[in-house]
Amino acid sequence: MSNDPKNPVPLDDLSNATLSPEEIQSHAPSDEPETHTAAELEAVFDVPVTVQAVLGKTALEVSQLLKLAPGAIVELDRRVGEAIDIYVNNRLVARGEVVLVDEHLGVTMTEIIKTDRS
Repeated sequence: MSNDPKNPVPLDDLSNATLSPEEIQSHAPSDEPETHTAAELEAVFDVPVTVQAVLGKTALEVSQLLKLAPGAIVELDRRVGEAIDIYVNNRLVARGEVVLVDEHLGVTMTEIIKTDRS
């Protein structure tokens, strides 16, 4: 399709087109979020997914990697207190914070990332 103003693409004549109120409403964007019940999602409850909580990233040469020992410090690209990224099946879905739960590390989600699926 060309965006050349010298060669416009002809459009159908819509001057006499009419839509009923029902047709207009069916195409209007809704401000209400679509809700689902747990029963509607039951079919996917046992589908395994991979969840990753990424504290940060760094690049190392193999020689540096081989020199690491217990207690070594690896500097990451994040600052203390900065949100961590949460991935599900390698797709960024949320950001969160690290929390301590009964002597175990956990993650609490603070922001859900919505992406357009194109």
